[in-house]
Amino acid sequence: MKILIMGLSGSGKTTLARNLVKVLETANHTITYLNADSVRELSDDWDFSYDGRIRQAQRMVNYANESKNDYIIMDFICPLEETRNIVKADFTIWMDTIDKSVYHDTDALFEKPDNVNIKIDDFDYTIDDIVSKISYK
Repeated sequence: MKILIMGLSGSGKTTLARNLVKVLETANHTITYLNADSVRELSDDWDFSYDGRIRQAQRMVNYANESKNDYIIMDFICPLEETRNIVKADFTIWMDTIDKSVYHDTDALFEKPDNVNIKIDDFDYTIDDIVSKISYK
Protein backbone atom coordinates (compact mmCIF):
# COMPACT_ATOMS: atom_id res chain seq x y z
CA MET A 1 0.00 0.00 0.00
CA LYS A 2 1.37 3.39 -1.03
CA ILE A 3 0.65 6.11 1.57
CA LEU A 4 1.26 9.75 0.66
CA ILE A 5 1.70 12.20 3.53
CA MET A 6 1.57 15.61 1.87
CA GLY A 7 1.45 19.26 2.85
CA LEU A 8 3.56 22.38 3.07
CA SER A 9 7.07 22.37 4.47
CA GLY A 10 6.83 22.49 8.26
CA SER A 11 3.31 21.05 8.45
CA GLY A 12 4.35 17.89 10.34
CA LYS A 13 4.72 15.42 7.47
CA THR A 14 8.05 13.98 8.57
CA THR A 15 7.04 13.69 12.22
CA LEU A 16 3.84 11.87 11.29
CA ALA A 17 5.65 9.66 8.78
CA ARG A 18 8.30 8.59 11.28
CA ASN A 19 5.67 7.83 13.93
CA LEU A 20 3.62 5.87 11.42
CA VAL A 21 6.70 3.84 10.44
CA LYS A 22 7.35 2.96 14.10
CA VAL A 23 3.77 1.85 14.75
CA LEU A 24 3.51 -0.23 11.58
CA GLU A 25 6.91 -1.86 12.19
CA THR A 26 5.81 -2.72 15.73
CA ALA A 27 2.86 -4.54 14.15
CA ASN A 28 5.37 -6.57 12.09
CA HIS A 29 4.74 -4.83 8.77
CA THR A 30 7.57 -4.12 6.37
CA ILE A 31 7.98 -0.46 5.47
CA THR A 32 9.72 1.57 2.81
CA TYR A 33 10.01 5.18 3.94
CA LEU A 34 10.64 7.75 1.22
CA ASN A 35 11.41 11.27 2.37
CA ALA A 36 11.36 13.62 -0.64
CA ASP A 37 14.40 15.61 0.51
CA SER A 38 16.44 12.43 0.97
CA VAL A 39 15.41 11.22 -2.49
CA ARG A 40 16.39 14.60 -4.01
CA GLU A 41 19.71 14.39 -2.21
CA LEU A 42 20.41 10.93 -3.69
CA SER A 43 19.88 12.40 -7.16
CA ASP A 44 21.60 15.71 -6.33
CA ASP A 45 18.61 17.42 -7.94
CA TRP A 46 17.40 20.56 -6.20
CA ASP A 47 15.43 21.86 -9.17
CA PHE A 48 12.07 23.17 -7.95
CA SER A 49 10.87 24.32 -11.35
CA TYR A 50 7.69 22.78 -12.73
CA ASP A 51 9.77 20.17 -14.61
CA GLY A 52 11.84 19.49 -11.49
CA ARG A 53 8.72 18.89 -9.43
CA ILE A 54 7.32 16.48 -12.03
CA ARG A 55 10.67 14.67 -12.19
CA GLN A 56 10.68 14.37 -8.38
CA ALA A 57 7.19 12.84 -8.35
CA GLN A 58 8.28 10.30 -10.97
CA ARG A 59 11.45 9.54 -9.03
CA MET A 60 9.42 8.95 -5.83
CA VAL A 61 7.14 6.56 -7.73
CA ASN A 62 10.11 4.71 -9.20
CA TYR A 63 11.52 4.09 -5.71
CA ALA A 64 8.08 3.07 -4.45
CA ASN A 65 7.61 0.64 -7.33
CA GLU A 66 10.90 -1.08 -6.47
CA SER A 67 9.64 -1.90 -2.99
CA LYS A 68 8.20 -5.28 -2.11
CA ASN A 69 7.27 -4.12 1.41
CA ASP A 70 3.78 -4.00 2.90
CA TYR A 71 3.69 -0.20 3.09
CA ILE A 72 5.46 2.56 1.22
CA ILE A 73 5.24 5.81 3.15
CA MET A 74 5.94 8.85 0.99
CA ASP A 75 6.74 12.05 2.91
CA PHE A 76 6.42 14.59 0.11
CA ILE A 77 5.05 18.14 -0.28
CA CYS A 78 3.51 17.00 -3.58
CA PRO A 79 2.15 20.51 -4.29
CA LEU A 80 0.41 19.98 -7.62
CA GLU A 81 -2.59 17.89 -8.57
CA GLU A 82 -0.44 16.65 -11.44
CA THR A 83 2.25 15.38 -9.06
CA ARG A 84 -0.42 13.63 -6.98
CA ASN A 85 -1.76 11.99 -10.14
CA ILE A 86 1.74 10.70 -10.86
CA VAL A 87 2.10 9.31 -7.32
CA LYS A 88 -1.31 7.56 -7.39
CA ALA A 89 -1.31 6.87 -3.68
CA ASP A 90 -3.60 4.24 -2.24
CA PHE A 91 -4.11 6.41 0.82
CA THR A 92 -3.47 10.15 1.18
CA ILE A 93 -3.02 12.18 4.33
CA TRP A 94 -3.02 15.96 3.92
CA MET A 95 -1.25 17.87 6.66
CA ASP A 96 -3.27 21.09 6.47
CA THR A 97 -1.78 22.48 9.67
CA ILE A 98 -0.13 25.68 8.41
CA ASP A 99 -1.00 28.40 5.90
CA LYS A 100 2.54 29.44 4.98
CA SER A 101 5.94 27.84 4.93
CA VAL A 102 9.41 29.32 4.51
CA TYR A 103 9.19 28.45 0.78
CA HIS A 104 6.95 31.15 -0.66
CA ASP A 105 7.31 29.82 -4.21
CA THR A 106 5.90 26.44 -3.10
CA ASP A 107 3.15 28.13 -1.08
CA ALA A 108 2.10 30.13 -4.15
CA LEU A 109 1.74 27.11 -6.41
CA PHE A 110 0.37 24.64 -3.83
CA GLU A 111 -2.99 23.30 -4.98
CA LYS A 112 -5.20 22.22 -2.11
CA PRO A 113 -6.28 18.64 -2.76
CA ASP A 114 -9.91 17.74 -3.33
CA ASN A 115 -9.64 14.05 -2.60
CA VAL A 116 -7.81 12.80 0.50
CA ASN A 117 -8.46 10.01 2.97
CA ILE A 118 -7.49 12.06 6.00
CA LYS A 119 -7.17 15.83 6.33
CA ILE A 120 -5.30 16.80 9.46
CA ASP A 121 -6.11 20.43 10.22
CA ASP A 122 -5.72 20.05 13.95
CA PHE A 123 -4.09 17.42 16.07
CA ASP A 124 -7.19 15.57 17.20
CA TYR A 125 -6.08 12.49 15.23
CA THR A 126 -3.94 10.03 17.12
CA ILE A 127 -1.52 7.71 15.38
CA ASP A 128 -3.86 4.84 16.31
CA ASP A 129 -6.77 6.63 14.57
CA ILE A 130 -4.67 6.95 11.43
CA VAL A 131 -3.49 3.33 11.51
CA SER A 132 -7.07 2.09 11.95
CA LYS A 133 -8.21 4.09 8.90
CA ILE A 134 -5.31 2.73 6.84
CA SER A 135 -6.08 -0.81 7.99
CA TYR A 136 -9.69 -0.55 6.83
CA LYS A 137 -8.70 0.65 3.35
